[in-house]
Amino acid sequence: MTALGYTALIIGVLAIGVAAGFLAARATSHRTPRRPAGPTVADLLQRLVHATNNGIVVLNRFGDVVLHNPRADELGFVRDNQADVRARTAAGQALESGEPVAVDLSPVNRSLRGRGPAAVHGEVRPLGDGFTVIDAGDESDAVRLEATRRDFVANVSHELKTPVGALALLAEAVLDAADDPEEVRRFSTKILHESTRLGTLVSELIALSRLQGAERLPELTTVEVDAVIEEALGRSRVAAESAGIEIAVDEPTGLLLDGDSTLLVTALSNLIDNAVSYSPHGSPVSISRRMAGEFVEIAVTDRGIGIEPQHQQRVFERFFRVDPARSRATGGTGLGLAIVKHVAANHGGEVKLWSRPGTGSTFTLRIPRHGAGQEEAEPGAAGEQEQPADEDEQGHDRHATADRDRGAGRAVTDSGSTTVETGGVR
Repeated sequence: MTALGYTALIIGVLAIGVAAGFLAARATSHRTPRRPAGPTVADLLQRLVHATNNGIVVLNRFGDVVLHNPRADELGFVRDNQADVRARTAAGQALESGEPVAVDLSPVNRSLRGRGPAAVHGEVRPLGDGFTVIDAGDESDAVRLEATRRDFVANVSHELKTPVGALALLAEAVLDAADDPEEVRRFSTKILHESTRLGTLVSELIALSRLQGAERLPELTTVEVDAVIEEALGRSRVAAESAGIEIAVDEPTGLLLDGDSTLLVTALSNLIDNAVSYSPHGSPVSISRRMAGEFVEIAVTDRGIGIEPQHQQRVFERFFRVDPARSRATGGTGLGLAIVKHVAANHGGEVKLWSRPGTGSTFTLRIPRHGAGQEEAEPGAAGEQEQPADEDEQGHDRHATADRDRGAGRAVTDSGSTTVETGGVR
């Protein structure tokens, strides 16, 4: 074979080798799938477990933690990578029965949990091969709601039973004294008083149930503050005159707000009635109004017995009375301030309390002004609208304190006084 033939043979062999290598590489690429871009299914599952609001823990057959998310640590049933003994016990039961097992994982000692969850309930489910999963959530709100409902039913039952029982006893007394007109008149007067109190209690319970959600009112109208004060005064004037209390009112201002006129009148009249009920005979009560940033403030100030600091956080609770004997004597139901709180919350506002025992109290109803949050502030006026209500160094409302000082005719220091604000339902 010539040199040219050998050259051609070598070139042919090389060409066949290159072609065979190309075909082999192509076949290998078809057999080995490429990894898709982005996270894998395992990555997404891990993200899902870590993002869920429930605590998730996977245990093996020995009760050891195989996997858990940070929420399990927050809820307290996993500590130092060890599951709660109640969770391990429930996991063993689930493995034996093959069925889900409910478990209560609430903190045993709440004082050690600080502001942690009060109620943690979960379920243990078998996964097979000796593994179990614990899925637990924070049910503190549901537990508190149920406790509130039970307390409310118990309180309502007690409050209704009192006047109903009194009416029954008084009716028997009237029957026994049928031949004595004077006694019949006396007992009939008491029956009228108790029936009026019962009717007021039922009416306020209905009003409170309608406001219970603390949601903003769906339809708001433009309300004149001066008209609200005037109508509320008309409702409370007879009670004030009977107690010998003079109600001083500042000059009309023409202020407007967005809300429900009927509810606002009810809230303000409750504040006035409360001031009259807890004021000594002949002492003054004052009402003032002003604009404070985006809010209209209506303050009702009395010079009554005041409220002890330990009671100031509770006066807005249903049926709570600072002085139960005095409240019952005046026909109070213990629902007035609770209604005020809910009316304020439903209007997007709040009610503030300033009080000092032996000096008196100021309740300030704060409701957003007309058009608040809907119009853009004009140049140069933004600072005026955004500034908060005037407060002194200790955070007390100067408006309420100054109004009290003017009515009392003397300077009052801020020692021993506190301010309570409430803008919603706890």
